[in-house]
Amino acid sequence: MDKIVNSETVEKVKETMPNEELLYDIAELFKVFGDSTRIRIICALFDQEMCVYDLAACLDMTQSAISHQLRILKANKLVKNRREGKLMYYSLDDEHVKLIFEAGYRHIMEDK
Repeated sequence: MDKIVNSETVEKVKETMPNEELLYDIAELFKVFGDSTRIRIICALFDQEMCVYDLAACLDMTQSAISHQLRILKANKLVKNRREGKLMYYSLDDEHVKLIFEAGYRHIMEDK
């Protein structure tokens, strides 16, 4: 093991560090945010629920491409859906999704 300069700090950090499984889950969540198409979908859903067809039109993409990304977002509890007749409408799962995006946006904009 490498030399420890401040063992008190090391122990304090070790005691407060979340367990490996939780850290893995957090890393997986951030991987979902690592795709620009999914980020664009999240942005589109900030203030308005939308169906796949309207999302595809807004983002200039195919319905199948949007559906694929929505499945990933839904599986990771970032979007939710509701049925209205034959259409499925999507919205952000909760306010946390917007907060995560906004934190990343502010971080990027600090250097611009």
